[in-house]
Amino acid sequence: MIEASDGRGAVQAGEREGGAIHLMVTDVIMPGLNGREAARRLAARHPGMKVLYMSGYAENAIVHHGVLDPGISFLQKPFTPEGLARKVREVLDAERAEGG
Repeated sequence: MIEASDGRGAVQAGEREGGAIHLMVTDVIMPGLNGREAARRLAARHPGMKVLYMSGYAENAIVHHGVLDPGISFLQKPFTPEGLARKVREVLDAERAEGG
C-alpha cells in the first residue's frame, strides 16, 4: 500500500513505485492537485490502474459541476469500513471482468 497526504504526494509516490498499481483510492477535492488530476498523471505511468473516488459532496453535484465524469467509481463520505471494502471489491471485480 502506498499512502500520501495530498495529490502531489500521491503522484510522487506513484512515480517511484516499481510495481503495478491496481487501484488508487483518492478524495476528489484536495488542495493543490485534485484527485482527478493525480489519477490522470498516474494512469499514464500505470496503465490499467483503477480509481475509486470519494467525497463528502454528493456524486451528482460533482458530476454536474464537471469535476468527475459520469460512470466513475465513487464512494460517498461518510462510509463504513465495510462500505469501503465492498466498493473496493466491486471496482477490482470489474477490472477482472474487463480482462485486467
